[in-house]
Amino acid sequence: MSDDPETARQIEELASDDRPLLILDVDDVVLEFIRPFPRFLEERGFGLTFSSFRLTGNIAERANGRLVDQTEVWALLDEFFEDQAAWQGITEGAAETLSGFAGQAEIVLLTAMPHRHRATRRAHLDALGLPYPLLTTEMAKGPAVAKLRGPHGRPIAFVDDQPPNLVSAREAVADAHLFHLMADNSLREFLPPLPCDINVVQDWHDAAPKIARVLGL
Repeated sequence: MSDDPETARQIEELASDDRPLLILDVDDVVLEFIRPFPRFLEERGFGLTFSSFRLTGNIAERANGRLVDQTEVWALLDEFFEDQAAWQGITEGAAETLSGFAGQAEIVLLTAMPHRHRATRRAHLDALGLPYPLLTTEMAKGPAVAKLRGPHGRPIAFVDDQPPNLVSAREAVADAHLFHLMADNSLREFLPPLPCDINVVQDWHDAAPKIARVLGL
């Protein structure tokens, strides 16, 4: 794995912190994505149905059934993220959980999205009362997780809805506590079994005490 240089630059801007570290994905962990995105698509003449855990191959033009290719999916995602404040609310239980942890742990949001959308997402999170530092990455999350932890071996928990991101974190930080959380648990049926060292949580109410325990909060 290699560093995303822009993500590394963003991490360098953070103040030094030796508290237990909680790293969170954003889409479908802190902010809703998979529920509002179909409504966004419908307004543009597209429909989303799932036959696999991916967007490409599952978005079609409603008028003729034509499946949207990868380039078109990226363009739709770009448009969605440009207008995310109109669509994305907070995942149930996230705000309360993070507020409860805020004085005891360093909380960092690590989102896989083009860096050009960082300022838009920052403004939206601030408007929602989620002031935690935001990092964007266009590469694997593992190197960023390791760099955020630093050299002192402090307890670390990482929450994401995408199994490859959790595996990437495990490869970079062997003793990280990993949590798989999805805003819509019905999509779990499309996933293969997760590695046994990944904690599967149903929602933030389930996740909160488990995260607190591993971080010693």
